[in-house]
Amino acid sequence: MDSVRLIEQWPVDNAATAVVRADGTVLGAHGDTARVFPLASVTKLFTAYTTLIAVEEGAVDLDQPAGPEGSTVRHLLAHTSGLGFSEHKVLAPAGQRRLYSSAGFEQLADALAEHTGIAFDTYQNEALFQPLGMHDTALKGSPGSGAESTVDDLVRFATELQTPSLVDPSTLDAATQVAFPGLTGVLPGFGHQKPNDWGLGFELRDHKDPHWTGKNSSSRTFGHFGQSGTFLWVDPDAGVACVTLTDRAFGPWAARVWPEFTDAVLAELA
Repeated sequence: MDSVRLIEQWPVDNAATAVVRADGTVLGAHGDTARVFPLASVTKLFTAYTTLIAVEEGAVDLDQPAGPEGSTVRHLLAHTSGLGFSEHKVLAPAGQRRLYSSAGFEQLADALAEHTGIAFDTYQNEALFQPLGMHDTALKGSPGSGAESTVDDLVRFATELQTPSLVDPSTLDAATQVAFPGLTGVLPGFGHQKPNDWGLGFELRDHKDPHWTGKNSSSRTFGHFGQSGTFLWVDPDAGVACVTLTDRAFGPWAARVWPEFTDAVLAELA
């Protein structure tokens, strides 16, 4: 794929990317795909998926209480627990606002540790990273923002997000549908969105504008981006996923080049 070479034009020191089909076939890659990068909020995808595994194992239930009063595991996953961004402070009643919250994912991990009886990072490694062969991926800090990984490892995860083997496909399908529809809120870096649709840990493209994916990304596209200059999206209609990692913090440069890059990838595949 020629489009993956567009990362050479980005104002970053290091970048790596790959495009992968649902069967794990890498259609194109560029850069050092074995380089370890901090993921920032792309970490939330790991935490969400670990939670789905725990739900299927019967260790937790989506509707059991977790986080602030009135909140559940489902609320924490969908950023509707009422917690603030980084402080463990309640700003709204559960279920009433879409408040993007890394603190909520920390409380989510605490709930999983409590109900599984296993430290969250240990459980995540044994339930997610090891089975997928993600040997260069680790949680080094907050379950909301503290993981590091490589493009090679994230290709394995992106394949799992297209053809799940660790959870039932219906579980992932439900997690990538709108949870608590109709709520407005701020998509970090892209302003107020009405509605600000979110799944269970997965940010949904839907009809948001502006957005970090492409103008031609399907409305069913889901994934996450991170403030460390990273993103992972899955476009079910296109039948592919894309992973891109950089070493420059998110900013106007990323909001400009990421959608262009995504549209170039989709156009080449079409």
